[in-house]
Amino acid sequence: MLNKPVLILLVEDELSHAELIQRAFENRGAHIRLHHAQTLSDARSFLTSSQPDLIIADWRLPDGDSMELLPSVADSKNIPVIFMTSYGNERLAVEALKQGALDYVVKSSESMMDMPHIAERAIEQGMARSEQIRMQKALSESEAQFRLLAENSSDMISRNDTQGRFFYISPAVQTILGYSQKEMADQRAFNFVHPEDLPKIKAMLTVKPRNNSVYTISYRARRKDGSYVWLETSARAILDEKTGDVTEIQAASRDITERKRAEEALQIAHRELQDAYDRTIEGWIRALDLRDREIEGHTKRVTEMTMLVARALGLPESEIVHIRRGALLHDIGKIAIPDEITKKTGPLTADEWDEMRMHPVYAYKMLSPIAYLKPALDIPYCHHERWDGSGYPRKLKGEEIPLTARMFAIIDVWDALITDRPYRKASSKEAVIAYLKEEAGRLFDPHLVELFLDLIEKEGKQ
Repeated sequence: MLNKPVLILLVEDELSHAELIQRAFENRGAHIRLHHAQTLSDARSFLTSSQPDLIIADWRLPDGDSMELLPSVADSKNIPVIFMTSYGNERLAVEALKQGALDYVVKSSESMMDMPHIAERAIEQGMARSEQIRMQKALSESEAQFRLLAENSSDMISRNDTQGRFFYISPAVQTILGYSQKEMADQRAFNFVHPEDLPKIKAMLTVKPRNNSVYTISYRARRKDGSYVWLETSARAILDEKTGDVTEIQAASRDITERKRAEEALQIAHRELQDAYDRTIEGWIRALDLRDREIEGHTKRVTEMTMLVARALGLPESEIVHIRRGALLHDIGKIAIPDEITKKTGPLTADEWDEMRMHPVYAYKMLSPIAYLKPALDIPYCHHERWDGSGYPRKLKGEEIPLTARMFAIIDVWDALITDRPYRKASSKEAVIAYLKEEAGRLFDPHLVELFLDLIEKEGKQ
């Protein structure tokens, strides 16, 4: 018998039968308590204040039959009932089983003495039935709640099988995609996805899902009229508790077309602004070239080479955008240097050299207040610093010098030495290579000199 306190209501008008059943339970332990009622009225009175675990009732009682003791089949707290009948009344007992009774017993001395075993089995079956009813009720409530939310949501709520077929989709599908719920029944979700977006959705489905994990993805979906809208779908896989296999996919999809259009417009505006920035920079550089025609073309060449070396270093394109601007603007500070110094044909005096060495500082003062140029400041401000600390304006040493400035310093000297100037002829590539190797570790970062010369060699072979 069950090892928890058990209360049994015995409804029997024949005292001899009741005593026989009570004796059968006496040896089953003190945790079993039997309450005897002789009539339906007594039973009803007891049930108003007590909740027995089992009812054992004679079919015929002085004030009626015990069928009325059967609880509602939809009540998860229903009390299991065993009916006792006389021989020949089995047909009535079978009818009682159809009405919800758990068992029936044909009265005999043997069956009444065996009542504890019958009762134990009935209580266990009753517990299982109550749990099943409770679960079904919870499921029904959950389904009703789901439908209430889904039917009134502006999002498109859907449930799909593992092949992507809809077995439920909310009314919002009419607003979002133009189809009725009936038209979407048994359709596969993949049939409505833009061909370009289908691979990323299928790739997401190859990931083994975790229980309660929500995956969000945006894609284009085809409307009934053939046009496409952008949807953002949050989906989760429902897993079988025993096997872990996917049983269905639940999803909520919303129309984000307007948001996508706004994002695209913002991206276009951003690109146009970037173009405007770059055209402004190029205008400054043209003004600088017009001022000093002796080095015309130098800026374009060193900028292109700087980007080449930056990519060889594996720097990201998002950083190379700023490196390009820094290379273009490397000599912008010379705008603040008087013409009599920048265009002087003879040697500069000590004071003139001091002024010339201020052009990186002038560049910093000009550019630092401009927010979008702050990430590009390293080259204009630091490209005259030297590995051994002998450079200017701050006498930075070694890796104190920003990487892009160390890189640009090599490129700037390379281009200056291999290009004709009014006051001297260009040096040969071999001579400049020798010079860079000689000054590696003193003026220039030795690692970057090696990388730069390897790149020059490769470019020369092409």
